[in-house]
Amino acid sequence: MDILTFSDEIHMVIPEGAVLERLETDFRFVEGPVWDSVQQCLYFSDIPASTIYRWTPTEGYSVYRTPSDHSNGLTLDGQRRLLACHHGSRKVTRTEADGTITDVATHYQGKRLNSPNDIVVKSDGSIYFTDPPYGLKGHIEGKELPFQGVYRYDPATEELRLLVDDFDKPNGLAFSPDEQTLYVDDSGRDHVRAFDVTSTGSLINGRVFTKLDPTIGNGVADGMKVDREGRVYVTGRGGIWIVSPSGEKLGVIRMPEVTANLAWGGDGRDLYITASTSFYRIRLNVQGIPPVRG
Repeated sequence: MDILTFSDEIHMVIPEGAVLERLETDFRFVEGPVWDSVQQCLYFSDIPASTIYRWTPTEGYSVYRTPSDHSNGLTLDGQRRLLACHHGSRKVTRTEADGTITDVATHYQGKRLNSPNDIVVKSDGSIYFTDPPYGLKGHIEGKELPFQGVYRYDPATEELRLLVDDFDKPNGLAFSPDEQTLYVDDSGRDHVRAFDVTSTGSLINGRVFTKLDPTIGNGVADGMKVDREGRVYVTGRGGIWIVSPSGEKLGVIRMPEVTANLAWGGDGRDLYITASTSFYRIRLNVQGIPPVRG
């Protein structure tokens, strides 16, 4: 496995002799992986194929839902219900325990969302998601909102609140271990921003946390996860960038395909990666933060 090293700390994360396994391939463009620790399975989207797949280590992959309205980012809420961002229908949905699908967010102030992209749930149940225009033809056709926002949805009150509106193309997002910081990357600017999270769930004190080097490889800042020690893992620009909690670049796991997203799975040390036509797995020395906390 090829690793670009910026700091010796990277060797604390990646064990000597670590292997990058390609688990499945021949997809169109895979995204949005999430691990269900109860079912011991991985869900992931193939956006152009408009399909959500389910994969287990023993049975391989099968179709979970098709069509999926060109789903992208996936996660689980506190009741382990599947949340999905959809490019096709331009909304966020929740799959209930009985299999029915509920709309979570479709409009902001009477205008259709652009194309919800990625999503994360805080331990209090609130849902944060990004809304770039990637799902729109030419990134503009049918666009009703004049901005690309980051939103918070409160399931208790059903309030959808716009938190930040000055991104170019907001994409992946992840909370720090203590949930006091929310990281959001901007694919259009190839950097990650950090925000302080207030007691009401608002975002303040936005600042650039780290910037990817465009000379390293193909891709853009995209999916993002955090480990239990606070390191941030960002897909894009040659592979998976690993960054310390202070913003220091530790290294890049070079990937053979343009890499879109990632998810912790198994016992928490398996990192599952969606990359163009395939998905992969690496076993690390550190544990990640699961989608359902607690």
